[in-house]
Amino acid sequence: MTSQLNRRTFLKGAATGAAALLILNNSRSAFSYQANEKLNIALVGVGGRGRWFVGAIPNLRQNVVAMCDVNDRRAELSFKELPDARKFHDFRKMLDEMDRQIDAVTVATTDHSHAVISAAAMRAGKHVFCEKPLTRLPSEARTLRKLAAECKVATQMGNQGTASEPFRRSVELVQAGVIGKVREVHAWNTGGGPGERPKPTKVESVPDYLKWDLWLGPASFRPFNSQWLNWHGWRDFGTGNLGNWASHTMNVVFKGLKLDSLWDTEGPAQPRRPVRVQAEVSGIHELTFPRWEIVRYVFGPRAGMPAVTVNWYNGPGQAPGPREMIEEHMGRKLDWGDAGEKKWKDHAGCLLIGTDGLLHSTGHNMSFTLHPQDKFEDFKGPERTLPRCRGHEREWLEACRGGAAAMSNFDYAARLAEFVLLGNVATQFDHQLEFDPRAMKITNDVRADKALRHEYRDGWSL
Repeated sequence: MTSQLNRRTFLKGAATGAAALLILNNSRSAFSYQANEKLNIALVGVGGRGRWFVGAIPNLRQNVVAMCDVNDRRAELSFKELPDARKFHDFRKMLDEMDRQIDAVTVATTDHSHAVISAAAMRAGKHVFCEKPLTRLPSEARTLRKLAAECKVATQMGNQGTASEPFRRSVELVQAGVIGKVREVHAWNTGGGPGERPKPTKVESVPDYLKWDLWLGPASFRPFNSQWLNWHGWRDFGTGNLGNWASHTMNVVFKGLKLDSLWDTEGPAQPRRPVRVQAEVSGIHELTFPRWEIVRYVFGPRAGMPAVTVNWYNGPGQAPGPREMIEEHMGRKLDWGDAGEKKWKDHAGCLLIGTDGLLHSTGHNMSFTLHPQDKFEDFKGPERTLPRCRGHEREWLEACRGGAAAMSNFDYAARLAEFVLLGNVATQFDHQLEFDPRAMKITNDVRADKALRHEYRDGWSL
């Protein structure tokens, strides 16, 4: 059984057509919406990934009333495309001056600013769509999860594969036991990290198009150096491929295997089970992410499912062993630019290995295959149990108007973020860590527990 959906086709479809939307009944926003009335949305971060919302929000027939970016050069094209929207550099000033004119906010900035922007918007009563990774650190994810519940706003994290039919169907199949009991998972991304980098020390002049202090946001102050702008590889600003890719790739693992249930603090009492995590890395670096990493998460039994070990490989072409093992399970060579069509089709993915078969999902969880293929050739599968939607952003907009919560809402997405970002903490230590998901605490290492959190600059705390 193979389920595939072209990503470009899916995203294009998610951004076109008008929604039949419901009336808002769960927001602290000052507005009440009639069916088909447009929402007023502010975009924070409109260069890079943020350009997606510059097109998507108007195509979804909503109003963009404000745009905010700290880099005029990267924002220039977006600013020109929507000339009627008010322009800002500081999201705090935007929220203050346009409070009653804004219903919802999208966040597509550097990873380290996601939490402070999302928190401020929710406290102002705005619905929030935040691109992945939800936050830079696990503690920030926990705070956003609590705030979303307290403020009663509609939320969604931008791991768009969650809205696809293949993702939701694969979750249903795994939870229905179609591949049997899953005790072993392997997920990978070929990208790797930068390895050791010296700390930039040269003081450079801040370019006139960049608001450096606002770009730093909650991070500790440092003089400007252009190397910091290559932010994905710096721990102070980015999250490596665990944040950038595992938020997509391991989503089907986290939801399909009900790992999120270990984070439950309410409902039926369950035994308190720690998550054990240990990393093998090319090197431990204070400032940057390793060139390659193998992170092993060990989860105990939960929600009727057996204990499982989830293995994450980043830069596996350099790491010892995983490629051959994955290929043996797949029964074919992986296309990492040197096999098959040589188009890097297998640059990211995951395998859930069960007692009765295995499920292979691609990097964005937007296609999957059941193995052995001859066994599942004419397989129909169980009835649907999850709701379907017409697109990730559309699902959020419907939630903004009082519809059902989006599937990657912050209650769920924050748990997923804590899970993947725990791996970044593990890559800074040379031994196994024990994490209590209910308490959001590492119980066997004080230094590692401290690494779950961050000290914010004055004026930038959550």
